Amino acid sequence: MADKPLLNIAAGAGISRPPTATEFVADRSFRFMTQVCAAAIVALVGYILWEIGGEALPAIREYHAGFLVSSVWNVSTAQFGILPEIWGTLYSSLLALLIGGFFGLTVAIFLTQDFLPPRLAIVFRTIIEMLAAIPSVVFGLWGIFVVIPAIRPMADWLHGVLGFIPFFGTSLSGPGMLPAAIVLAIMILPTVAAISQDALHLVPYRTKEAAYGMGATRWEVILQVMVPTAAGGIFSGMVLGFGRALGETMALAMLIGNSNQISLSLFSPANTLASLLASHFPEAAPVEVRALMYAALVLLAITLVVNVIGIAILSVTQRKFAGKS
Repeated sequence: MADKPLLNIAAGAGISRPPTATEFVADRSFRFMTQVCAAAIVALVGYILWEIGGEALPAIREYHAGFLVSSVWNVSTAQFGILPEIWGTLYSSLLALLIGGFFGLTVAIFLTQDFLPPRLAIVFRTIIEMLAAIPSVVFGLWGIFVVIPAIRPMADWLHGVLGFIPFFGTSLSGPGMLPAAIVLAIMILPTVAAISQDALHLVPYRTKEAAYGMGATRWEVILQVMVPTAAGGIFSGMVLGFGRALGETMALAMLIGNSNQISLSLFSPANTLASLLASHFPEAAPVEVRALMYAALVLLAITLVVNVIGIAILSVTQRKFAGKS
């Protein structure tokens, strides 16, 4: 029985053969379909940019770059500017990434480094993944009725004690930047946690064993070996989470306060580009629609730049660790 596989190998059966006509056609068909799908995605993005750009072109000609640095949004005088919305979009997304990225990576480490029995880890992993299925408006309602009342006492205390610091310069009377960032962090946590878990799982077990063999402690192995080795995948999760945060609409529209101002305070109301589009577009006049389309183009550009920078940093990180290995 044990000699039969050796005889088959010696006879050349099943080791190497030319592709059949069916396999050749299937391979060519698959390649053609992937090329068609890739071209369709590029064409779709181009079509979206063409449509939005065409609607925004009159506003671009009228307001030029001043649209990006003005803080006035007045429909009656046809004065429009989105600097507070750009600030709010980046500020809220960065805060959410700091919170959600930290806890997402912590959860990934907790679920992959044998802190829990396998069956219990599966339960926790399923619960975290279910967060991604909760509608945005439900997160918004939860933020209004749970998060804001829960953090208001702490916010009032911080404002009373540290009010001279710009981050705590206003009190939290209702919707504001901090509750919006907290809810946004919970929304991006499943993305960061899931991709970070996959990245940690891909680290070869022999790498972990070698670190233990050299006398490293458990946390030294996790923080100095596992996380740096999986840094490329973890960073990919961070970039995807940040992209999700940039485009989030309903939860932020309900929680951030929709105030056209620029402030460092975590408790002051603010606005984002996505919230601006959601709140103004249904009742917008033609002049305002063109300005909103201009704002949509800016949001697309910010998202594109963030993704390009993320991919560039990811490639540099991968080359760095590939060179070390």
